[in-house]
Amino acid sequence: MKNIPFWLILVTLAWILIDGSEMEQDFMWHLRKIPRVVSGRTFHLTSPIFEADAKMVLNRVCGIECQKELPAPSLSELEDSLSYETVFENGTRTLTRVKVQDLVLESTQNFTTKGASVRRKRQVYGTDSRFSILDKRFLTNFPFSTAVKLSTGCSGILVSPHHVLTAAHCVHDGKNYIKGSRKLRVGLLKMRNKGGGKKRRGSKRSSREANSDNQREGTKENLKERGQGGRRKGPGRRHRVVKGRPSFQWTRVKNTHIPKGWARGGRGDAALDYDYALLELKRAHKKKYMEIGISPAIKKMPGGMIHFSGFDNDRADQLVYRFCSVSDESNDLLYQYCDAETGSSGSGVYLRLKEPDKKNWKRKIIAVYSGHQWVDVHGVQKDYNVAVRITPLKYAQICLWIHGNDANCTYG
Repeated sequence: MKNIPFWLILVTLAWILIDGSEMEQDFMWHLRKIPRVVSGRTFHLTSPIFEADAKMVLNRVCGIECQKELPAPSLSELEDSLSYETVFENGTRTLTRVKVQDLVLESTQNFTTKGASVRRKRQVYGTDSRFSILDKRFLTNFPFSTAVKLSTGCSGILVSPHHVLTAAHCVHDGKNYIKGSRKLRVGLLKMRNKGGGKKRRGSKRSSREANSDNQREGTKENLKERGQGGRRKGPGRRHRVVKGRPSFQWTRVKNTHIPKGWARGGRGDAALDYDYALLELKRAHKKKYMEIGISPAIKKMPGGMIHFSGFDNDRADQLVYRFCSVSDESNDLLYQYCDAETGSSGSGVYLRLKEPDKKNWKRKIIAVYSGHQWVDVHGVQKDYNVAVRITPLKYAQICLWIHGNDANCTYG
């Protein structure tokens, strides 16, 4: 999508004027006490086998109506799914059992997936509404600078100076680790000034030069998000747009955490609800990262909209931003039609909401984009692009992975 249509600008401005007062009152982050996920015993496992092919489409997914008929998982089942596997860069692997404390069980919760028929992938619906971010003012600044590329071909998002959140299927297919994940690397996007210049250690030239025709598309993020927090401070008039070549600074991954709900190792199907993983980088970065948050209900999302950026394979080495309305939700999944292609899997889905008792608006990650799936709806297969929600339990687990203990994970 090369230009922003005039009608879209008008619609966006109208949405800002109509919903501004409502958002000031209702759309904010609400801190609450969350269940505790506590590490228990750790067992050494055999060395992993890196022989699986990258698998972007799961088996058949139990839809919302199907989930309502499932019995609520027991505490022991939840603890089993939230137990996690860790693979280290030296090839060793462990399994850590967890205990869940202070949990109030819900009456229903989507938990399992079933087998499926294979169908043609369709991740772009109708007119392609994606925007390539090529303007350096946006590309190298928050929030776009939090997006990263994995050496396995997926995307991810920075959640701490040392950690990246991504989709589990980007490194593990549910039974074995992906072939390219043995020496997994994470690429942070940066811009090389036109005409070259001194190369930094660890940098790598991109394979193609970005298309300069799309320079103005980076403004889309600011235009859309003004409706979620008033005016934004833009760059001064003297700030000149710098064209250049995108390149990645690659960093090795020290270890990878994957929930056992996904890494079944052949003992049952991987559950889409647990398609997320955390990567610990061997070397810290200096970029601003995005915090994780607990996914609110659709009605608590401004305009019902979500946002995410990733590295779609059909736009080589370009960061692609998109936003869309959420079509439906379950306890663990967001069903939507955000235009996306293979390569964007693992992107962090985020919202921008008002902080309690403050005038500030803050972005937080509330889901991980998984990809295109066929879902059972009233006995009929219907296709969606699906994101895995960060629930209170998943927040507690990811927080445990980041901090190494649950002391800093009481509220979320």
